[in-house]
Amino acid sequence: MTLNQLTESIIGAAIKVHKALGPGLLESAYRACVAYELRKLGLFVEVEKPIPLIYEEVKLDCGFRADILVANQVIVECKAKEKLHPVEKAQVLSHLRLLNPQIGLLINVHEVLPKNGIQRIVNNYRE
Repeated sequence: MTLNQLTESIIGAAIKVHKALGPGLLESAYRACVAYELRKLGLFVEVEKPIPLIYEEVKLDCGFRADILVANQVIVECKAKEKLHPVEKAQVLSHLRLLNPQIGLLINVHEVLPKNGIQRIVNNYRE
């Protein structure tokens, strides 16, 4: 499966969950349901994946966590906010740099139309 196919599957699962639940619930509810849908597709999914910070020879546990890591290739961050702040995109970029996958999806489930709440963020993308 290519990265584009993988992100299409993730977006499809997120839209399916959003259509079923609608906006207004907690991020954790959407995260659990999206992870469930992705596992139903046979994808390897890690929820609340710890992200270590390695500085020179020191590995620091700073409490960074990716909401969902899919197939060790795509980070998915779920937010439930009226409006996303640029720091949320910066958070996804930081997670991409620390874990080293190429693609991140920032999904704001608070949007009425699910497609309006999805941002694709790349980290040195190569297909």
